[in-house]
Amino acid sequence: MREQLVDAGLRLLEEDGPEALQTRRVAAAVGASTMAVYTHFDGMTGLMEAIAAEAFVRFGTALEAVRPSDDPIADVLLLGYAYRGYALASPQRYRLMFGLTGPRTALTPHSDFAIGDPGSAIGAATFEPLVAAIERLIDGGHVRADPPREVATRLWALVHGTVLLEIAGFLGSEEHSSLPVILGPATIDFLVGMGCPRKRAERSMMRVRKAVGNG
Repeated sequence: MREQLVDAGLRLLEEDGPEALQTRRVAAAVGASTMAVYTHFDGMTGLMEAIAAEAFVRFGTALEAVRPSDDPIADVLLLGYAYRGYALASPQRYRLMFGLTGPRTALTPHSDFAIGDPGSAIGAATFEPLVAAIERLIDGGHVRADPPREVATRLWALVHGTVLLEIAGFLGSEEHSSLPVILGPATIDFLVGMGCPRKRAERSMMRVRKAVGNG
């Protein structure tokens, strides 16, 4: 029943937005009474936390699908594609994960990913693929040797901010995506600022675009 309620909450969230996350609606979606929410989650806040946690698990799965290759620059770029793809496919879920709708849940206001204090094991698991990719970049001499977690946090801030603007509708529609003109070049500029030769970064970007069917 616990998993059923979480799955129902995720469906309602994506279909009708956070306003749909009401005890009565979630319970009705699985054919249960409202007591089921209190029995398994101590109320709606607990259920929303469980929904956010499951969203992070699925987010982590999407990022882990980017397997390390012999081109760590391309790996970092592909992680950006995967990050954006998850967020745009499930925008309501993404907002809830980061506390933009409903209560703060899987991440706390006092998390500090840059120093390895994500505030939750779930948050850490979704951040580690990026940290590992940055470590490979540094080990390969592609960028300067700043602390990997700090570099990963800077890049995360760039991607997260761009994705939120796109979800909010400020960077065009699906037909006129921000990816080729905003997120891709911004990531390249970031890597160049970290010491990566621009031509090298652009070659990796071309490789990535061919791999994902975008250019």
